[in-house]
Amino acid sequence: MAIVRQVIVHVQDGAPYESMIVADEAGGERPGILLFPNVLGTKEADFACAERVAALGYAVLVADVFGQGKRTSRSDPDMGRYMGELNADRAMMRDRVNAAHATLKDLPQVDARRTAAIGFCFGGKCVLDLARSGADIAGGVSFHGVYDAPPFPNARIGAKLLICHGWDDPIAPPDATVALARELTEAGCDWQIHAYGRAGHAFTDHAVNMPEKGLAYNADADRRSFLAMTDFLGELFG
Repeated sequence: MAIVRQVIVHVQDGAPYESMIVADEAGGERPGILLFPNVLGTKEADFACAERVAALGYAVLVADVFGQGKRTSRSDPDMGRYMGELNADRAMMRDRVNAAHATLKDLPQVDARRTAAIGFCFGGKCVLDLARSGADIAGGVSFHGVYDAPPFPNARIGAKLLICHGWDDPIAPPDATVALARELTEAGCDWQIHAYGRAGHAFTDHAVNMPEKGLAYNADADRRSFLAMTDFLGELFG
């Protein structure tokens, strides 16, 4: 098996977006997975994660929802500026994540009838908003995501959802997690929440080490959540 990367430039509303398709170079359609990155946008860590997922038998699109060239770094004093634009306009965010899904379904490597989404931190919020929009994904996985609902009604959520949650996450405290469970139940969603003790925000991110702020890598939660995702996708597409 040879996993290869290919840059995909796609256009929405006249603006270019630069995503990355990661898949086994062998021909044939397979289930397609959207991977939504965190606040920094698409980067090497996302491409490496996509290779791990592609090795399970999927075609993975690491989705750019900010726009070509719109990336930040941890040293940037305003690293959340592109995320902030979407948080301030959830309708635009809904359109962006649905455009990414349409791009995934159009790829020759992808069986457009079998798609799902995964996302990390802000990317977890993207997964939830894609499901909230009523998109025809089979399922979605949020890793240490952000749970606040958009300021408009959801569609009925047909996608199954797996929420991988660090119990000590200061960005998604217990009341926000309970509110998400209530919201998903009211939307008719088939959902499950896996909560990991002694884990905070960004528990899958090797580059994060700020335990005093509740943000730190946690090897056990990382390993357990990846296995949970693997089983979940297997249930969707097995």
